[in-house]
Amino acid sequence: MVSFSDLGIEDSLVRVLRQQGIDEPFEVQREAIPDAMLGRDVCCRAPTGSGKTLAFGLPLLSRTVQAKIEMPTALILTPTRELAEQICNVLNPLAWAANLDVLAVYGGTSYQKQRKAFSNGVDIIVACPGRLEDLLENDYLTLEDVAVVVIDEADRMADMGFMEPVCRILDQCAPDRQTILFSATLDDDVALLVDKYQNDPVTIEVGPKQVSMESMKHLFWMVRGQEKPDIAFDAIQKAGRSILFCRTRAAVDRVGDELSDLGMMVATLHGGLNQKQREKAMQRFTTSRAKVLIATDVAARGIDIEGVHCVIHYDPPENGKAYKHRSGRTARAGSIGTVICIVQNPQRRQYQRLQRDVGIRCEFTQPDFEDLPANDFELIASNDRGERRSRGDRGNSRRGGRGNDRGNSNRWGNKSGGRRGGSGGGGGGKWYDQKRNNSGGSRKPYGGGGGGQRNSGGGGGQRSSGGRSDGGDSETRKSSGRQDDRGGRHDRRNSHYGRNAQGHTKNKDGGNRSGGGGRRSSGSRFDKGKSNRSNKQGSRQGRY
Repeated sequence: MVSFSDLGIEDSLVRVLRQQGIDEPFEVQREAIPDAMLGRDVCCRAPTGSGKTLAFGLPLLSRTVQAKIEMPTALILTPTRELAEQICNVLNPLAWAANLDVLAVYGGTSYQKQRKAFSNGVDIIVACPGRLEDLLENDYLTLEDVAVVVIDEADRMADMGFMEPVCRILDQCAPDRQTILFSATLDDDVALLVDKYQNDPVTIEVGPKQVSMESMKHLFWMVRGQEKPDIAFDAIQKAGRSILFCRTRAAVDRVGDELSDLGMMVATLHGGLNQKQREKAMQRFTTSRAKVLIATDVAARGIDIEGVHCVIHYDPPENGKAYKHRSGRTARAGSIGTVICIVQNPQRRQYQRLQRDVGIRCEFTQPDFEDLPANDFELIASNDRGERRSRGDRGNSRRGGRGNDRGNSNRWGNKSGGRRGGSGGGGGGKWYDQKRNNSGGSRKPYGGGGGGQRNSGGGGGQRSSGGRSDGGDSETRKSSGRQDDRGGRHDRRNSHYGRNAQGHTKNKDGGNRSGGGGRRSSGSRFDKGKSNRSNKQGSRQGRY
C-alpha cells in the first residue's frame, strides 16, 4: 500500500492527515503528487469529490516558502466563494503544521480585513478572480513572488466568463512559476490555458471523462405549474437529503418560501446572498439542519457534499452539460442516486433535447412516488433562535399553512389568510409563530391575522388589536387587514389608545367590522370631523 510518505510528503503533514483519519492516498493523489512535488506543471482531469484538493494542496504546502508583507508566494484560483472556503478549510490545519498562513479572498467580505491580513503577511491565497483583481488594482498586494499557481475547476471558470481575468492574473505572477491545473473536463477553453500558461505539463486523467449517467435513476415527471411545490415536497420527504436547482435567484427565494410554508426545513443558496448568509446556508445543509438545499447553478460545480440522495431539476438546466453537472451532485463515490425533472408541458421538447445531449432515453410519466427509494434522514434541531426564525423555520403546517401571499413574509403582519382552506397561514408580526400546527396568529401581540379560507383572514399593524386568529370578518382579500405606509404605524398608535376595536383607525381597513367606517372613520383622532368617505352604517367594503 502506497502511503503519503512514499509520495514525498513531509512527516509533519502526514501526522495531521493521520489525525484526520486519512492514511491512504486516493488515485488522483497517487498520480498527481509525485510530479507536482518535483515542480513540474500538471494538467489533471478529475471529477469533484475525487480528492483533488489534497492532490494539489499537499505539494503546494511542501513547496511554498514564507512570504514577505503583501507579497504572497502561492495562489489558488477558484470560480466560487464556496469552493474557496472549502479549500481553505482543508488546507488550514495542514498549513498550521507547516507554519504557513492561508487566506480566502472573495467578494462580499471586508476589503479592510483583507488588507490588514496582507499587511501582516500571507503565504497562500485562495481567491476568486474578481475580488483578487480589485485588490491588485488598489495595490493591496503584488503577485510577483508567486511561484506556485493552482487553477481549480478551470472549465467552470470558462463557463462563468472568468478566462480573461484569470489570464491577466497569471501574467502578473512570476514567469518561472509552477502552474497546476485541475478540471472536470478538458475542453477547448481549458486547452487555451494549457497551451499559453503551462510548460510541458504532465497530463493526468482520473475517472470517466464525463459524469456517468448510468449510476443515477432518471425520472421525468409531467406536472402542472401549481403542483410543482407539492410534488417537490413529497419527493424530498421520501428521497431524503436533496438539492433542488432553479434557474434564477428570484426562483430560489420563491421556492424556498413555498417549501418552508409547507413545513420543510430548507437552505437557499445563490449569488445574491452575502457571504455570511451563504456560509450559514451551506452549514445548515451539511450539518443536517436542513433537508433540502435550493440553489442556482452556483452549487452545481466544485462543492463536494456527501450523502445527497436526490437532485431535482425544478427548472430546466441550460444545456446537457449543465444537466450533467447538476445531476452529478448525487451518485458520488460509487453510490447510487435519483434525478427528478419536474416537467411542464411547454418544457417537454426542451427536456427531450437534453436527453439526447446526455445520452439517456426516459419516458415522461405522471409522478409516482413508488419509484423513489426511501432514504432515512435525521433532522438535527437547531438551538439558534435567529435560525429558527429564518425562512426554513417560519412556515406553518403543510396543508393548512399556505397563506394567500406566503403569510409570514412581512414583518409587520400585513399578509394573512390561508389560500388552501386551512386555518393557518396568518401570523406575521415581528415575531413569528413557532408552532408547526394549523393555528395562525402570532405568539406575541405584535401582529395579527391568520387562518380562514380563501381570501379571508384578519390583519393588523405592528400592534394592531384588530387581527383575529379565527379568520376575520372581512369578505374580500383587499379588506383583510391591508395597510399602507401609514396604516401599520397608525394602527400601532391607535391600539395604544384602545381605539382599534371600535374601528377608529386611519388605515384602509373598511370591511364589515364593528364600527368600521371608510378611509377615515368619524371619531378618529386623526380626523375630528366626519369624513365624506366614511359609511355611516359601517358596512362599506374596504376599497382602499
